Amino acid sequence: MMTRRQASALALGLLAATAFTAPALAQSYPDRPVTLVVTYPPGGPTDAIGRIVAEDLSSKLGQNVVVRNEPGASGSIGTRAVATGEADGYTFVLGNNQTHGNNMYLLRDPGYDALEDFVPLAGIGAFEHVYVVRNDLEAAGVEELIAMAEADPGALNYGSTGVGSGSHLSFELFLERTGTEMTHIPFAGAAPLVQELVAGRIDVSNSTLPSVLGQIQGGAIRAIAVASTERNPNLPDVPTLSEQGVEGADASSWAAFFAPAGIPDEARTTLTEALLASLAEPAVAEKIGALGFTLDVRPPEEFRPYHEEEMATWKAIIDAAGVEPQ
Repeated sequence: MMTRRQASALALGLLAATAFTAPALAQSYPDRPVTLVVTYPPGGPTDAIGRIVAEDLSSKLGQNVVVRNEPGASGSIGTRAVATGEADGYTFVLGNNQTHGNNMYLLRDPGYDALEDFVPLAGIGAFEHVYVVRNDLEAAGVEELIAMAEADPGALNYGSTGVGSGSHLSFELFLERTGTEMTHIPFAGAAPLVQELVAGRIDVSNSTLPSVLGQIQGGAIRAIAVASTERNPNLPDVPTLSEQGVEGADASSWAAFFAPAGIPDEARTTLTEALLASLAEPAVAEKIGALGFTLDVRPPEEFRPYHEEEMATWKAIIDAAGVEPQ
């Protein structure tokens, strides 16, 4: 069933799609190809979203939208390049809660300010987090996992995609909400973490759904909870945390398109309208949804306060977890 927010976002996108017609293409912007910077390597779910949208966006703008991957330093290298580059509307970036959120508190010098150096073009939605365990762990659900942790504090381990990553901080939030203790084992990304989960050397992890969906569906690991307000259609039989008695621990890894501050009004308006129209296309939405990503499209004026609130929330979690900037 479509939620009220999803229905509102769809209506907004359809309105943008209707408004974004031939007269918009007749404007002076854009008159040459546009570059979308993705701050992660090719082949991952973030890159896939960027390429899905870029392909459709090219037809909306009447110019090629070229994806340029600039990975490194928790996404800060590519993000900084956009922040310090020309604010002419011909380069924008696919950001997320790491590049335009946690990096402000986890990096000593990210080289940009997520709020001051950027303007949002469109919020896309979020990668939901799912709690997964090794197949032979004797925990059918979250209640059993909590009981095991309470019986022997620190004996269970949990894996993350790195110190300060979304999977690390969201698990720390879970531990704080449940009053339990587990041993953190950080990895350099999702691939080695999932490999160790499948091998049975990691007990549990709170991972983004796309990074573990294939292994869950293939029976290599088990999903015991989704960290969202509603069940995910890709895992309809997996209950939410709140259904299992854990409140206030929901977490997701949001994504949004940003342009450098100072972008001309015409370019900003045109890009926003085109992005909202693309995200409203059923074919685009279907491809993105198949990645395990939940669309929750927000226009700039709605995304900005959400962005600010998210930054404040995760700063508090980072402070409580005692994670020092690197």
